[in-house]
Amino acid sequence: MEKLDTVVIGAGVIGMAVAAKFSESTQTLLIEQGEQFGEHSSSRNSEVIHAGLYYATNSLKAQLCIQGKELLYRHCEKFHVPHKRIGKVLTAKTTSEVNTLHTIAAQAKINGVDDLQFLSKTHIGRYAPHINATHGLWSPSTGIIDSHQFMLSLLTKLTQNHGQYVPRTQFLAARKTCNGYIVDLDCDGDLFQIQCQYLINAGGLFAQKNASLIDGLEKKYIPKLHYCRGQYFSYHGKHPFSHLVYPVPEKHGLGIHATLNLAGQLRFGPDTHFIHDLNYQIDANDKNKFVQAIKQYWPAIDDTKLFADYAGIRPKITQTGAQDFIIQSSNTHSYTGLINLFGIESPGLTSSLAIAEQVLKDIG
Repeated sequence: MEKLDTVVIGAGVIGMAVAAKFSESTQTLLIEQGEQFGEHSSSRNSEVIHAGLYYATNSLKAQLCIQGKELLYRHCEKFHVPHKRIGKVLTAKTTSEVNTLHTIAAQAKINGVDDLQFLSKTHIGRYAPHINATHGLWSPSTGIIDSHQFMLSLLTKLTQNHGQYVPRTQFLAARKTCNGYIVDLDCDGDLFQIQCQYLINAGGLFAQKNASLIDGLEKKYIPKLHYCRGQYFSYHGKHPFSHLVYPVPEKHGLGIHATLNLAGQLRFGPDTHFIHDLNYQIDANDKNKFVQAIKQYWPAIDDTKLFADYAGIRPKITQTGAQDFIIQSSNTHSYTGLINLFGIESPGLTSSLAIAEQVLKDIG
C-alpha cells in the first residue's frame, strides 16, 4: 500500500490552496472526482476579491477574508495571476438603505477594513456615472481576478513542491488507524488504497457526502447541505461601468450586483434559488426579474442587450440567517489528522489562501 503524508479531497480553489500549502512541508496528493479542477463553485462565481465588509465580528469569514485578501493580492503579484484592484461602490437610495451603509461601514471597521469612503450623490457620479443613488460607500481594496489562472498557479505550486494532482478519482471511504487513515479510491475504474497521516475533506458541494464515507464519523458532525443556485446575466454592448456596483445586501447574498471581468465584460448576478438537485440550468424567464433589480440602480439599462450567461451553486448549511465557514478539526470530532470543510461559500475564493493556512494550523 502506498504511503504518503496528506490526501486532499476536492480540487476546487479551496482544495487546491490547501494542497499547495501542505505540499510545502508534506508529501501531498490532491484528488478530484471530475474531469478537471474547479468545475463547480470555483469557476461559477463573480471572480471578486472581497474587501471583508459584511461579515460578523470574530467570524471565520471576517478573519479569513481580511487575511486572505492580502495573501491573494501578494500571490497574484508573485505568480503573475491576472487581477485588478478595481474597487466597488455600494449604493443607497432610501433612508433605510443609507442606514444600512453606515452599519456596513461600522462592521467593516470592526473587521479591520479602514479604507472605506462615504460618497455623496455628486461623488457617486465620479465612480459610477448614470447610477441612481443618493449615497454610496466606496471600497478601494475590492478587486477582480481570473479564477482559472489563480487555480493554475496553485497547481503549479503543488507540482513544483513534488505534490501530485489526480483527476477522475472518486473518494470511496476512509478508515482511522493508529497511524492515520487508509483511504479507498476509484481512479478512473481502478480501485486502490492509500495510507496517509492527514486527510483533508475540501469537497465543496460534495463535502457532506465525503464526510459520510469516513468510517465511524458521527452524523451529528455533518451539517445539512442546501444547494443555493445563483444565476448570472451578461450585458452585450457599451456601458458606463468602470468599477463594481452593489446594492445593499440581501438575505442570502449580496444582491444582483454589477461586476466586470478583466476584459471589461459587464455581468449581473447572482440571484438566489434554493434547489433540491445539483442543476446549473438557467431560467431565461428570470430575465425580467434581473432587469427590474438592475433598474433600481441603473435605470438606463437596455434590456435587449442582457442575456442569460451561467449559474453557480453555493453550499449553504442553513436556509435562514447568516452562516460562517466551518473548519472542523479533531477538537470537534476527535479524529486526529482529519479536517472537514463545510459551507465554504463566498468569500471562499478571497479567503482560500488564509483558509489553507488555518487548516495547516488546525491539523496539529
